[in-house]
Amino acid sequence: MMEIEHPAPPPPAGPVPYDKEFALTLLRDMVRIRRLEETCAQRYGEGKIRGFLHLYIGEEAVCVGVLHALAPDDNVVATYREHGHALVRGMDMGVLMAEMYGKQEGCARGRGGSMHLFSRATRLFGGNAIVGAGLPLAVGLALAEQMQGSQRVTACFFGDGAVAEGAFHESMNLAALWKLPLLLCCENNLYAMGTALERHESQTDLCAKAASYKMPAFAADGMDVVAVCEAARNAVASVRGGTGPVFLELRTYRFRAHSMYDPDLYRQAAEVEAWKARGPIHTFTARLKAEGKLTEDEFLSLDADVSAEVARAEAFAEAGTLEPVEDLLKDVCSPAGGTP
Repeated sequence: MMEIEHPAPPPPAGPVPYDKEFALTLLRDMVRIRRLEETCAQRYGEGKIRGFLHLYIGEEAVCVGVLHALAPDDNVVATYREHGHALVRGMDMGVLMAEMYGKQEGCARGRGGSMHLFSRATRLFGGNAIVGAGLPLAVGLALAEQMQGSQRVTACFFGDGAVAEGAFHESMNLAALWKLPLLLCCENNLYAMGTALERHESQTDLCAKAASYKMPAFAADGMDVVAVCEAARNAVASVRGGTGPVFLELRTYRFRAHSMYDPDLYRQAAEVEAWKARGPIHTFTARLKAEGKLTEDEFLSLDADVSAEVARAEAFAEAGTLEPVEDLLKDVCSPAGGTP
């Protein structure tokens, strides 16, 4: 079967409409995600991180742009590719890394690992290992906020593969019917695991699918943190204004395979390299330098600070402890409702 090619559009360009402080915050968060995940990939190869590992490398502008458009007390529901969401949302990098290592100092005491990061304090209501399963959870959270009369927005992230799930259509229908305060963020990286979008969707215009539920739907360049942030700000303002849900299709591309187990045989190496030329970090860095908002020395200093943070997180995880065997049945209920 022939591969379906996805030619890369021109790299993101244009002015950065933010002051230097906020622009560097966006850049720092993207670099933090990149350096953390590069380290996680190395530690996975060494056997220090086990289980499944899905990297966000190449997609950093999506969660950074959206999360900086939200308020600190808004709700966030993510997928199993959620390390960046947890980090930008405010989870301590050491706690995150400890969870990846399976240590009890992690956010879920080491029981969740890479795909199940959770933080009640930052209102990150979990990564989810099931495709599309976060959508009905987000509908429930948004309904609860609506019933309580709060101004909170619930942002739900999901991939293009989730659009083929029944849970997606049920959630879209209910969100539109009830005019829920829900921001639906589709991270369209063109491949559902190893299946090209054109092979699993007869209608590849995902905004058209959302519009069929009579909700506003917009697409943005998910490789451009400015485009994402501006689209998200407008969408959040609409949702918070009480007009109902908004769908954002964020067109992005992952540079690594679907997971560490994926041989990545379903796309051409040339396609990946072409999309790397649109990488959100180096294109944003170039724009900031061109506008005089960043020097090479400032970037090197920022990168060094981030590398030091990653090193501290690693040291914290390495020094962490495994949960005692006698505690493994804590919080586990039997089918009858009692404790095993």
